[in-house]
Amino acid sequence: METLKKIWQFIYETGKTILVSLAVVLVVRSFIVQPFYVRGASMEPNFEDGEYLIINEIVYTCVKSHCAGMPERGDVIVFRYPLDPSEYFIKRVIGLPGDTIDIDAGTITVNGKELEEPYLDPYLETYGKVHISLGSDEFYVLGDNRSASSDSRRWGVLNRRNIVGKVWLRGWPPDRVGVISDEDPILR
Repeated sequence: METLKKIWQFIYETGKTILVSLAVVLVVRSFIVQPFYVRGASMEPNFEDGEYLIINEIVYTCVKSHCAGMPERGDVIVFRYPLDPSEYFIKRVIGLPGDTIDIDAGTITVNGKELEEPYLDPYLETYGKVHISLGSDEFYVLGDNRSASSDSRRWGVLNRRNIVGKVWLRGWPPDRVGVISDEDPILR
């Protein structure tokens, strides 16, 4: 009888541990971080096809009218594609709410000043001709591989409500594992 009691106690404790662990994982996965696989070449060479990333979902969270933080110029974000919210894209924030963006002759200007992009190859040109002023909840995003990117030049501005989070960690491939730092001029 004592052995049966110990078996039931073990089953109960194991079940309780599994349930608590699942609850914690669900909360973390649903509200704090989210995995993301890079698909395509739009962010090369900084983020390559097949890389596994962890997205910080809390950094830009809004509750009612209070937001934890705002994306900054240069942040790499994951968002729901405005034309099909079931798809997720990864791009770099170029324009912030209230900015005026001009793209002409391969040069990007923000509010009349040429944009410095140390994370890009200095010989890369941004094609297209754009002049747009952003509203209070609008962002302008571009892929780092400008010639292979479907971005704000093609489908327009990104509304804040579509932003999922900021790229935080690279988990794959093993030789590129690490924290994505804002200080890294080129995220390799």
